[in-house]
Amino acid sequence: MANNPVYLNGRYLPVEEAHISVLDRGFLFGDGVYEVIPAYRGRLFEFESHLARLENSLAAVRIDNPHTPEEWRGILAPLLEDGTDQYVYLQITRGAAPKRDHLFPENVPPTVFAMSSPIPPYPERDTGIRAVCLEDSRWDNCHVKAITLLANVLLRQEAAECGGAEAVLVKNGFVTEGSSSNVFAVLNGVLVTPPLSRDILPGITREVILKICRESHISCREQLIAADDLRQADEIWIASSVREIVPVVELDGRPVGGGKPGLVWQKVNRLFQAYKQSVS
Repeated sequence: MANNPVYLNGRYLPVEEAHISVLDRGFLFGDGVYEVIPAYRGRLFEFESHLARLENSLAAVRIDNPHTPEEWRGILAPLLEDGTDQYVYLQITRGAAPKRDHLFPENVPPTVFAMSSPIPPYPERDTGIRAVCLEDSRWDNCHVKAITLLANVLLRQEAAECGGAEAVLVKNGFVTEGSSSNVFAVLNGVLVTPPLSRDILPGITREVILKICRESHISCREQLIAADDLRQADEIWIASSVREIVPVVELDGRPVGGGKPGLVWQKVNRLFQAYKQSVS
């Protein structure tokens, strides 16, 4: 990371030289949104879908999108390395206002920041992870990819302190998502994931999984998952842009299925890896 430039408000510069105002509303209020976009072998993955989600997040918090899709591609391209698997972190805040005030400032340009990092190895993708169910204590606009992630941080930390790699969140008795992932389960031979709502981020990896399952005639559907049903699932997965599709082999201290990655995960993961190669 130290050798890679970052982008900040029209400039590419070393990360140690990138600075924002202490009056930036992202710093003071968490007033902004972000995207995480994988890039395989130097090519952005599902770029149009990520930009569409970014546009929806910006519209939800009433920040004007500062760039066109072509401009975004041009901004991010210099951060990528050919032949390398990376992910781009892109953050847009409402900008630095003249004073701290909850009301939106007028005529203030947004702050735009982007950086790339190598996609780290994740051996647990093949072996599976432990997870714990926790009560979903986040706000009611989880469909917005907002930078206000303190609740997610606390839930992920609580899961880690309980020996889990992820928290599976439950609201009113039903699964929503993970602290930083979407959730899938195999119930009675059918792959299911909670339907999109204000409680769930519309994950791009989630979207790709459903697409390749439908194209491959793997039984799948979007439906509510009761927490009690999840504990009886044959398989449980989490999915995110950087970790991709990870099987959960233990939930709340009890094995999931046979306590190892299941057959449906193996098939879908192979299809996902092939899809990655075909579009990157």
